[in-house]
Amino acid sequence: MIEPVKILTKNYGKAESWTLAVYEQSGGYQTAKKALGMTPAAIIDEMKAANIRGRGGAGFPMGVKWSFMRPHPTKPAYLVINADEGEPGTHKDRTIMELDPHSLVEGCMIGAYAIGAHVAYIYVRDELHLSKKRLSDAIKEARAKGYLSKRPFGTSDYALEVHVHTGAGAYICGEETSLLNSLEGRRGEPRLKPPFPAQVGAFGCPSTVNNVESIAAAVPALSMGGAAFSALSRLHKINDGGVRLYGVNGHVEKPLVVELPCGPTINELIEMAGGVTKGRKVKAVIPGGSSCPVLRPDDVFHAPDEKSPLHEWNGMSVFDVPMGVDTMRSAGTMLGTCCLTVIAEGTCMVRAASNLARFYRHESCGQCTPCREGMGWIDSIFQKIVDGKGSIEELDSVSDIASSIIGNTICAFGDGAAMPMLGFLRKFRHEFVEHIQGKCSHDGNIL
Repeated sequence: MIEPVKILTKNYGKAESWTLAVYEQSGGYQTAKKALGMTPAAIIDEMKAANIRGRGGAGFPMGVKWSFMRPHPTKPAYLVINADEGEPGTHKDRTIMELDPHSLVEGCMIGAYAIGAHVAYIYVRDELHLSKKRLSDAIKEARAKGYLSKRPFGTSDYALEVHVHTGAGAYICGEETSLLNSLEGRRGEPRLKPPFPAQVGAFGCPSTVNNVESIAAAVPALSMGGAAFSALSRLHKINDGGVRLYGVNGHVEKPLVVELPCGPTINELIEMAGGVTKGRKVKAVIPGGSSCPVLRPDDVFHAPDEKSPLHEWNGMSVFDVPMGVDTMRSAGTMLGTCCLTVIAEGTCMVRAASNLARFYRHESCGQCTPCREGMGWIDSIFQKIVDGKGSIEELDSVSDIASSIIGNTICAFGDGAAMPMLGFLRKFRHEFVEHIQGKCSHDGNIL
């Protein structure tokens, strides 16, 4: 059984853990002070060695992302933190902002210096009122202590500043270029790439966008050394290093957020959450936020080929395979935000799929026709099926519509909306057919 650790969460549970006094008791800001005595290249090398795969959903190596930044002769650089956390079923980043906000501020200092930025913006979802307050208070404390100033710690000449910027609560602004547009006061719509943010980002300047947990992980990674941090993971041999925050929600006895070495199994997480509600059996799980295709207990993991480092789990139940960026991808889904949604037996999967389709239809920014129109059609068809007015022909058309969305939009929102719809259809088609035939026997629970 995998055991929880206390690295990112070392201050969780302490009285007033969000204050500077408590943060400094555990060595707070000493790693940032150390960083300012290193070269940016040396810090980036440590991040690469740490194998921190982006904790926001995409799983791109953070150290590699930082290395894309190049100084511009006339433009400043910016670090932008994605604290929007609007993915249904995701609830981990807010714990950092509410319980240990100084770890995020210190991570911003390290990241900004490493990429050549003097200013970091933390883009926080408007609904997260406590997160905004705790972050703003932490920044004020860091300024008052001289950590955020023109001369951090009174010794460095590298000026650093961090600002909180409130978003309007649009799910699309979790996509990095939509976030940048919103930060600039424009409509939250994705941008065509290239150019990428590292070349043209916030305010037309070189920028890096990182997730809250990703940037907070930079502090322990640099403190203990990148290689040592990476080795904490079960999956460090396949370049998925360190520790992560994992959330478990849905039909479990004790929904939670827990810090673990990278690579717990789905079964281990469900057990940590006290098992399925009222002793029911697991019907399905969504591994990491609603955009990840659903998995069933009888799904079997298939390694890409015999030479793949993933081959040791070939033929096992997906629920017994370590959860990692590459393992979940090979299982036909995504690791996403690492917040597991458990769906119990008795749940109507047609209603669950319809519920999500309605969300994605509402949250589409409308810029791309396949996504705007396609999710509208899927939502309408699913609602007809729920109401007992659908047909097999309409059900069959959903696959074509979803497939036409994937890969045909500016950003990944379209893929993230269409892929789970296909997942529900492939894994639970028989329930959709039963609904059309007026034979649904489930209790109607939805998520």
